[in-house]
Amino acid sequence: MKSIIIASTSTVYGGEPLEYLLNELKNHFKNTNEILFLPYARPSGISHEDYTQKIKIPFKTIGKTIKGIHEFTNATEAVKQAKGIYVGGGNTFVLVSQLYKNGCLNALKEAVNNGIPYLGTSAGSNICGLTMNTTNDMPIVYPPSFKTLGFVPFNINPHYLDPIKGSKHMGETRETRIKEFHKFNTQPVIGLREGSYIKVKGNDIILKGNLNARIFEYEKKAYEIETNTFLNALK
Repeated sequence: MKSIIIASTSTVYGGEPLEYLLNELKNHFKNTNEILFLPYARPSGISHEDYTQKIKIPFKTIGKTIKGIHEFTNATEAVKQAKGIYVGGGNTFVLVSQLYKNGCLNALKEAVNNGIPYLGTSAGSNICGLTMNTTNDMPIVYPPSFKTLGFVPFNINPHYLDPIKGSKHMGETRETRIKEFHKFNTQPVIGLREGSYIKVKGNDIILKGNLNARIFEYEKKAYEIETNTFLNALK
């Protein structure tokens, strides 16, 4: 049975890393004390080693140890042997490129579909959708494909931002960008605001957290859904 947490961000404003999720994560990873961490997205370009060290701190508070995938000789085998998996945020293009390069994408699909608990934040959440095409990141590298894990039957836009009333910013809003996406693609997109997450348990997909999410469907007007809403019908 699939057990997945798809979080918009690791850190909400004013909080510590993963602080808002720790109670959920303690239960999510209850059957293992060691979690495999994939630091491939490298936020701000930091090293795999430094990123992994940062992640060890919050997990230590719930009695979990973190092992970085770069510490293993064979990344594919590391995923296959993992009892819990966390894919962190950063640049989605870099993350997906590394997943393909290291032969991890299919191994991740198989592991999680077979019940290994998975946590994704930011870029690690973006890859849970059908494709990575609704990322906010710059294409600083070119992955072999934009197809991703497909754990949910839609795309995700982490860190979704609403237009700021009175702002003089002349760039496109997130909503405009997603409308552009729907000129060429038909799958739904969920705008996941900071501090919100999607919980997948078996066949159930539900919005969690304190904030609403914004739903974009092909050739339909965007609309809001409240927390605790099931997303199973969103296809």
